Amino acid sequence: MHNPFIDDPIATLLGAWSIEINAYSVTFRILLVIVLASLIGCERSSKRHSAGLRTFIIVSMACAVSAMLDRCILALHPGGIPIISAASVVSVATLSGNSILFSSRSQIKGITTSAGLWACGIIGLAAGGGLYTITLISFFALLICISLLPKAEAVLKDRSNHFEIHLELKNSYNLQDFVTTIRKLGLKIDDIESNPAYTNSGLSVYSVSMTISERDFKKYKKHKDIIEALRTLDYIHYIEEMK
Repeated sequence: MHNPFIDDPIATLLGAWSIEINAYSVTFRILLVIVLASLIGCERSSKRHSAGLRTFIIVSMACAVSAMLDRCILALHPGGIPIISAASVVSVATLSGNSILFSSRSQIKGITTSAGLWACGIIGLAAGGGLYTITLISFFALLICISLLPKAEAVLKDRSNHFEIHLELKNSYNLQDFVTTIRKLGLKIDDIESNPAYTNSGLSVYSVSMTISERDFKKYKKHKDIIEALRTLDYIHYIEEMK
């Protein structure tokens, strides 16, 4: 019968011991996921995200152990289902979902960390299953996605005709003045939503979605230019673009 583990180039290079479940391969796989997960976890921790170094290591290690346990169980009871690995995927998905937060400025935070944690768990399963080539390729792909792509994503967002701002006005009566100013600038307001988190704070806080016409987009070039122009208005206490 065709054995997919034998076709793994790295496993072939390491030798037969890395394919089997033994003390050496178990130690190697656990150390491998600890090293890889720590690199991802350090990147997240350096940016002060909710799931950091320890979380990524624990999740990846647990998934690796789950995959190895399933291989042992399936070797004893052929034809079974890798239920421990499946349960691990569900558990990691639940844990990563809980890392998504809603800030007081109506911003959703932690989605990238949540997805990264889930992906790191899957990479742990691959390592635990002895699929070293898949593990390393997936790891480098994940590392590139969370460390390098944000810069490209920021450029794309800054060139978008649509953007959303967090707006704090000194008084609710100033909202009409703000709307008038936006229209004079040639911008279109798509939606204005009051933020109840700032009730009784003395400020009127809103989330405002706006659209820049193709004609005016060339004039403003970047969203920060619009934000800087609006920041000079006396009745605005604070304003920033929501990422």
